[in-house]
This record gives sequence, structure tokens and C-alpha cells, in this order.
Amino acid sequence: MEETISLQDIFTTLKRRLKLLLIIPLIALVLSGLLSYFVLTPIYQSTTQILVTQTNNENLTQTDIRTNVEIINTYREIIKSPAILDLVIQELNLDLSVGTLSDMLNIANENNSQVVRIAVEHENPAMAANIANTTAEIFQDRVVELMNVDNVNILSPAVVSDNPSPIKPNPTLNMAIAFVVGLMAAVGLAFLLEYLDPTIKSEEEIEKLLGLPLLGVVPNMDAEFQDTKKGRGNRHG
Repeated sequence: MEETISLQDIFTTLKRRLKLLLIIPLIALVLSGLLSYFVLTPIYQSTTQILVTQTNNENLTQTDIRTNVEIINTYREIIKSPAILDLVIQELNLDLSVGTLSDMLNIANENNSQVVRIAVEHENPAMAANIANTTAEIFQDRVVELMNVDNVNILSPAVVSDNPSPIKPNPTLNMAIAFVVGLMAAVGLAFLLEYLDPTIKSEEEIEKLLGLPLLGVVPNMDAEFQDTKKGRGNRHG
């Protein structure tokens, strides 16, 4: 006989393990908040924008712009290459390898535009801005020699605001995710405990298990005896 689980069974199981469903998500929420606010190091981001153009050509055609966009893909690789990053490390006296510095950089141009964003992530917002600006300046100088063109201009240097905000960790998002994950884990654990629990908790479970109608219920004699003693004690008092 194939056993089926109804919605009522699901709700009964969840109601029976209600404390579990509350405690685990709350523990996950608190732990996530503590980690986000007191353990994880805040990371800041600064961005420098550079503009890739055609020099000595006042009348740009669509072909010229398309060529510039294709060149940008090459420039993205050059910016993150040792030819540029080694000079950045030397200029700022950074105690970083080229690989580590490259991982801190994100080079992108949105919507196939000629504007390239050099974004740097660092635990120090001032250092993030210095790395972004220095990378852009060194690339602007070196591209003349490397590509034999002078078509890079710094459009918007990175600046540090008076009250910079970290981009990560995001405590609110982390706590929300932790709560949802904790709730899912609690639900799974509730059904696992229910599955591993062999005891019968109600008359309805007996009827469902045996497939027979319930004819009678044996009362709990110990409980009735205790109630009787309490009643006599109250009368004597």
C-alpha cells in the first residue's frame, strides 16, 4: 500500500517542531550578523573611467567607433598584464604580486561604449582610489609605446568620499540569506526527525497505520490517579 502525505500531515509536523523552526533560523541570523559586522573585513571600491578615442580624426564614423570598441578588449588584457601592473606596484610600493593585484581589478565597458571602467577593490578606500588612478595613468602613458597610438584619455579619476561605504560584506543581504537557509535547514531537520521518530502520537495515527477503525481508548490511569489525589488534597485543605 503506497503511503501518501497530505497537507494536514505536513502542517502537523511543522507545528510539532515549531520551536526548531524558530530557533535554527534565529541562530543563523545572529551568527551571520556577528560575522558581517565584527569578523569580515569591509571591502571598498573605487573606479576610474578612461575614454578610448581616435586621435587626429574629428569626424568619427560608425566603423571607427566599432574599431575602438574592439580595441578595448585588447586594452582590458593589457591593463591587467605585468607590463602595467608591475609599474603600478613599483609606483605605489605595494606589497602585492601581479596576480593578487590583477584579482583586485575589474575592467569593463558597459553597453559596448568607448568608456572603460577600472574598478579596484581594497580594504582601504584611499588605497583603492590610488591604485585605480595610478593604473589609468600608467596605462595612458604605456599604451603609446605598446600600441603606437595615443587614444586614451582619463575621463573621470577615482575620488574618495568623506564617508565611503563598503561594497561588501552586505550585512542585510547576508542575514536575509542566512535566515532563509536556516529556515530551509530547520524544515528539512523537522521532517527528518519526524521520519526517524517511531512513536505513535495520536489515535488518528493508529487508524492510519493499521487501516482499522478505532473502537476504544485506554485512559491514562496514572494521570487520573494524580488528578484524584489533587482533588482530595484541595478538599481537605
